[in-house]
Amino acid sequence: MGCVFSQARKGGGMIATFWKRLWVPACLVLLASGCGKKEESAAAPKASRGLIGASLLTLQNPFFKVIGDSLTEEAAKYGYDTVVLSADNNVQTQSNHVEDFIVKRCVAIVLSPADSKSIVPVIQKANAEGIPVFTVDIPCNEPGVKIATQIATDNFGGGREAAQAMIEALGSSGGQVGVLDLKQVESCILRVKGFKEVIDQHNQTAAGKIEIVSELDGGGAKDQGHKAAEDMLQAFPGIRGIFAINDPSALGARAALEKAGRADQVVIIGFDGQPEGKQAIKDGKIFADPIQFPDKMGIEIAKAIVAHSKGQALPAQTLIPTQLYRKKDGEADASLK
Repeated sequence: MGCVFSQARKGGGMIATFWKRLWVPACLVLLASGCGKKEESAAAPKASRGLIGASLLTLQNPFFKVIGDSLTEEAAKYGYDTVVLSADNNVQTQSNHVEDFIVKRCVAIVLSPADSKSIVPVIQKANAEGIPVFTVDIPCNEPGVKIATQIATDNFGGGREAAQAMIEALGSSGGQVGVLDLKQVESCILRVKGFKEVIDQHNQTAAGKIEIVSELDGGGAKDQGHKAAEDMLQAFPGIRGIFAINDPSALGARAALEKAGRADQVVIIGFDGQPEGKQAIKDGKIFADPIQFPDKMGIEIAKAIVAHSKGQALPAQTLIPTQLYRKKDGEADASLK
């Protein structure tokens, strides 16, 4: 028994030595393998290609929020970070934004100018620092500034479509119409210009003329549009149509008509195609909108920034056509209630 036990202890020591010799290198292999995985998972994130600074007219208007969101999402695909700020319709606020973008050494600046003339000095500062400036929706065609490219709706063409819708809505009898404008914003000036051009052409041959009897500042907002429309109705009680340069002012005009008990007597043509505006068209509160595509604008401005960074030549401007949106379009629109 003692001999057997002794031999077993001796054999056990030999087995232990064997496993010890096998275990040590195996552990080293596992450790090396584990370290490799750790290094792979701890790989540093891809460095940003730089910061894009965007100052848009107002983020209170969903239209500009869509532009900002689309720009941010598209630019991220190419490795850019983006900061989007609201100028709140104030050129001084927007100028301060640009000054800050310059200090932060943004690789590109995107503007929808609150005032195309007053914003010139700060654009010139960005030009002097070698930072490319792009405009979206609202152009800046002033002398003395360098704009890399401008992405915008064909606002003039959209204004022409709005006039066609007004002619369609009023029929052969024509009548008095008013315009809720926003004269400090270039895109809105173009819309009204296109609208007037088609109305003038129509009046040359039509028996029932359309007479533009009032142009008031609707501020591009519901509250101001409401007040301006009230003033318009008081001054011209026989008015039959209102063209508003965007959906918020059109909806403000609609509220004024409802308050005055004249909602079924005056036709409203808006502009934009925001969800609330489209819903109003479906519900018969607005006759039609030339709709814009702000998501396309954001995407195109991001692509233009990438192309510019590669030294590619850019067109002076890219215009995105509008599309007239009527009640039948609203009824077929699955995104509406």
